[in-house]
Amino acid sequence: MTFSRSFFLLLCVIHIGHCTTTKYFTFEEDPPGTEIGNLSQDLKIDPAEDPETSFKFIQKTSSVIEMRLGDGLLSVGEVIDRERLCQRELKCLITFDVVAFSKEKFQLIHVEVEVKDINDHSPHFTRNETHLDISEDAPLNSRFPLDVAIDLDVGDNYVQSYRISHSSHFVVEASSREDGVKSAELVLIKNLDREVEEFYTLEVIATDAGDPAKSGSATVHIRVLDSNDNSPTFEHSSLKVELSEDSPVGSRVLKVHAFDPDAGINGEIVYGFIEGSPTEVTRVFQIDLLSGEVTLRDAIDFESRRSYELHIQASDLGGDSVSSTCRAIVDILDVNDNAPEIRIKPMTSSSDGVAFITEAAAEESFVALIATSDRDSGPNGYVRTTLEGHEHFKLQQAYSDTFMILTTTTLDREAIPEYNLTVIAEDLGTPPFKSVKHYTIRITDENDNAPTFSKSRYDVSVMENNIPGSYMTTVVARDLDAGKNGKVSYSLIDGTTPDGSPMSTFMSVDPHSGSLYTLRSFDYETLRDVEFSVKAIDKGFPPLSSTTLIQIRVVDENDNIPYFTYPVLQNDSADISLPLNAPAGYRALRFSARDEDSGTNAELSFHMLEDESQLFSVGKASGEVALKRRLTLSCGDVLEIKVSVVDGGRTPLSRTAVIRFVVADEDQVLIVLRSEEVQILGFDVFLVVGFSGCCVLLLITITVICAVKRRRRSFRRDGLYGSTPLSKNCPAGPTAFLRNESESMQPCLYEDKSLDFEEKLFLPCKPFEQTFLWQDDKYCLQQSGSSNTDQLSVKDSGKGDSDFNDSDSDSSGAALRRGLTSFQPLARGSFIAAGNWKSGVIQTRDIAPPGHAYTIGFAHSHAHGHAHSHAHVWREGHPQLNMVNGPMQTFSRTGTLPSYSAHQLRSTRPGVEEQTQTAVSSEVATTF
Repeated sequence: MTFSRSFFLLLCVIHIGHCTTTKYFTFEEDPPGTEIGNLSQDLKIDPAEDPETSFKFIQKTSSVIEMRLGDGLLSVGEVIDRERLCQRELKCLITFDVVAFSKEKFQLIHVEVEVKDINDHSPHFTRNETHLDISEDAPLNSRFPLDVAIDLDVGDNYVQSYRISHSSHFVVEASSREDGVKSAELVLIKNLDREVEEFYTLEVIATDAGDPAKSGSATVHIRVLDSNDNSPTFEHSSLKVELSEDSPVGSRVLKVHAFDPDAGINGEIVYGFIEGSPTEVTRVFQIDLLSGEVTLRDAIDFESRRSYELHIQASDLGGDSVSSTCRAIVDILDVNDNAPEIRIKPMTSSSDGVAFITEAAAEESFVALIATSDRDSGPNGYVRTTLEGHEHFKLQQAYSDTFMILTTTTLDREAIPEYNLTVIAEDLGTPPFKSVKHYTIRITDENDNAPTFSKSRYDVSVMENNIPGSYMTTVVARDLDAGKNGKVSYSLIDGTTPDGSPMSTFMSVDPHSGSLYTLRSFDYETLRDVEFSVKAIDKGFPPLSSTTLIQIRVVDENDNIPYFTYPVLQNDSADISLPLNAPAGYRALRFSARDEDSGTNAELSFHMLEDESQLFSVGKASGEVALKRRLTLSCGDVLEIKVSVVDGGRTPLSRTAVIRFVVADEDQVLIVLRSEEVQILGFDVFLVVGFSGCCVLLLITITVICAVKRRRRSFRRDGLYGSTPLSKNCPAGPTAFLRNESESMQPCLYEDKSLDFEEKLFLPCKPFEQTFLWQDDKYCLQQSGSSNTDQLSVKDSGKGDSDFNDSDSDSSGAALRRGLTSFQPLARGSFIAAGNWKSGVIQTRDIAPPGHAYTIGFAHSHAHGHAHSHAHVWREGHPQLNMVNGPMQTFSRTGTLPSYSAHQLRSTRPGVEEQTQTAVSSEVATTF
């Protein structure tokens, strides 16, 4: 059955950074498992309140004491032999230090376990028998030393008394030496007579005070010698001297002197140590046989032994000599011959001279224990300890000559990962001895730093049409922590692109290196900018993370071929009418083109590739085709040119167009549009005229269709855009579309044979100018009185036109690519005045009722003449009809009508609209 014997002494009760000392005891030879004490109970630490509570040895040097980590229960680890552990120490202590961790606090506990002695050893003598010679005339109270009994126990269990078997001549007396050893002497109490009894045999018994008491014995044989007149006698039967421990070998210790009044050899005295003296005495000291001088035979050390007891005897050289004895006590004096010793015991350590503490430790956290000692005594053994190296640490006394290293502030491993401290221990001797020990404290890492990217935003450029899997860039995040706490991995924070696709389908990030790669090819025309985030996370617990923004700009590549937006091409060609007798410099056509690329890749230029007639030139930047000299061809002649549009890419891309100019000379042009095209067209005059004269025009159209039922001539509507070949028909007789009373005109009509019944165009051949003026979102029809040419310059207003409204912008053709159609009248004529209505008949055959029709007449006027001119002018978004008196209403149109698909029909103010409708109705009544 195991049992616990312990007591608890609380020296101080303070928290972190201070020390608590507990004292327990146990008996030697207690069986393993015997409980000694419970630290958690004695220190009022309840492990149930904090499951993380733990107790740990700072440095475990022996296995005789075991401790349970959860509650600090101390128990015997193995059988303790006190005599072997502490030898003859009166108090046998097992000391160690424990760190208790509870409620996030460290507490240093100094534990002292006293091993109590049990009487497990009996006294015994080194010799079982000894022999002693005593002269018959020895005086009473003469003393004769006996062998010392040895007992390994201490205290009461050690030898306490000596006794001898019954004798009428001798008694035994015990005494304690300076070192605590019990010795015995045989005392003569009755005179001896050799002639009566020559031999005596005594039994000496040594007994301890244990329970039960134990004893040991030895036999002493005494021989009585015949009387010698005189025996040597010491001046002093007992001596005591002091000897410094630093005395050199050979130094004189003491000198004894004995007297013998006999003469001759009976008076000659010799000295020596008594038989059976301890070997430690005979090893350290020696005595001169004749002089009695004792000298050092070997070095002495106060720290090893502090006193010696010498038993010296003096004998004469006569027969039957009886010796006498003298006891000399030699006390060793301490000198400051030992430097202080420093022992450092860290709380946590994996190597000598290094202590570890976490950077999460609070202020005044315990780091290591410093124990100092000095083997010297008195002031020579008093030690003063200091700590140098850094202000973040300090010393605080724990107990006796033991100090704690404590932190003075919170620590930061990333700022200072390691401290080199110096411990200095200095005694108070003269001169003082100093010891210095360097010590390293390393800060262990806590996951207190999140990964940090080198940039808060990365701007990356990627060429479009990149190969999937291409490298883009590498993001780098640094974590100041160490080990797993500083190991960073990267991941993509998934999102969506502007078109709704998952971001993870476009790119990926290497989790180890942070390198970004594309997963598919980018298209600049579809996706120009991508923005997403990358997260860096460490492997600490709990993990910390941060993000950075990645902005990818897709760089345009010249991968789109430019295309013409005006004129609309069919099979890369278009037919454009050209006025007869057009002057030099006449603008026959203005190309518009577009390139889906951007930057220099979308900078377009126009080039003339083929021109057999050498009549035309093209503006490189403007795309305007103009005549180099006056046109002298006949009606119906065809001129063909090939023009290319080239972008500005490093490897230029181009597209060509073949334009056929058809020479036309007639007085009237009729355009038939479907109702939805009129609504899309944002031209206010068409709105006014169309709605005002819709019914009248419809009746006229039906009449004309009936009149020319047998003959249809139309000019293909696509020819209006310059994309359809024309056929020339010269009608004769009453079936002509356009004729006067004198029948002096020979009209040349062209018919678009590919159009259906709803869309027919009749074009007479007559010189006209094929340009338009488009300014401030208003179409302007301008009149000229000149009979030769009516060409006017056209210039963009530059007042905030949009890309759709800017006649100089290539992007105006965007609407054309949406499948919508635009138109351009290709001839000019004149509205026939009321007085001349019979001499000019417009026949509109096969015109569908759902469409709207309008006519545009052109007078034979010079470009710079202004007499008798009439003009429709639109200003500030409202149509106004300016009427000028004259015999004929003539209109000239400059510029090319833009794509009506890019504009919406505008509404007009009620007052202006009413005025315009009135004017138009009046003119129509006059004309028809």
